[in-house]
Amino acid sequence: MSSSTQTAQYNPAYHRFTLILAICTFLLIIAGALVTSNDAGLAVPDWPTSFGSLYRIPPMVGGIKYEHGHRMIAEFVGLLTIILAVWTQRKDARSWMRKLGWFMLLLVIIQGTLGGLTVKMRLPWYISTAHAMVAQTFFSLTILMTVFASRRWIETTRTLTRQPDSGSLNFRNLALLTVLAVYMQLFFGAGFRHGGLHFLPHLIGACIATLILVWASFTGLLRFGAIKPIRGASIAILGLLVIQLLLGVAAYMTRVVWGKDAVQPRPSMVATTVAHVAVGALLLAHCFMLAVQAYRNLAPAAGLAADQKAVVA
Repeated sequence: MSSSTQTAQYNPAYHRFTLILAICTFLLIIAGALVTSNDAGLAVPDWPTSFGSLYRIPPMVGGIKYEHGHRMIAEFVGLLTIILAVWTQRKDARSWMRKLGWFMLLLVIIQGTLGGLTVKMRLPWYISTAHAMVAQTFFSLTILMTVFASRRWIETTRTLTRQPDSGSLNFRNLALLTVLAVYMQLFFGAGFRHGGLHFLPHLIGACIATLILVWASFTGLLRFGAIKPIRGASIAILGLLVIQLLLGVAAYMTRVVWGKDAVQPRPSMVATTVAHVAVGALLLAHCFMLAVQAYRNLAPAAGLAADQKAVVA
């Protein structure tokens, strides 16, 4: 850890603010899923205005309540992110944390631009898919910011003892692989939801992602179960994965099998699809946490031995 990390001080107000931002971002993801699930993406046909106005709230009826409601929450999250970025520069001594604060703000700008392009270009699947992936990335980073700002993270930094990541399998790389696997599945799933990809890639991706996540989680529990953050993330991934698979089946049955002839999205279709998106966001965030905790708590056996020799010398 750098010296800037060593001098970091726990700020309870800042920590609570990061948690508020994470919760609001999760609500924003749910609001965005409601827009797509209710076919309301073009209920407000202009951007950045809404029916020609930047400040007037249109009648919140039909699909407008989903689309404009989504925009209002997005603007609030954007405002919170600006505050977070500035607060981080002023109060956090860690240079990497300050860079992360600016990166979060950059992601909000990119996300807002992608959201505007979805309207301007009349919902192209590739823009909508990118919009979904950036949204879930931003949510994962808000969760990490909350972890990095926590008392446990800051105060245990000074006494942290890294364990060797020994054996034939490098667990830190396996943890990173879980993040890539969920991103792959997110791309296939969003592409399918927005009409650009067939269902088969999403199904195959689900099988591959499931194998990787189960592999990584059980490896974390069996090899590094004594390390609480790794154990907690591994258990959470397994639990969320089971729920996500069940929701995936439910979403497919309600939308593709039973609802294929529906004139409008049925409540069961909307509920299962939105829940599937929300749990997917939580799953990605926990994969990020597993990777971060693996790199924080583990070190290559050879590199750790060299460090210990240097200390003794």
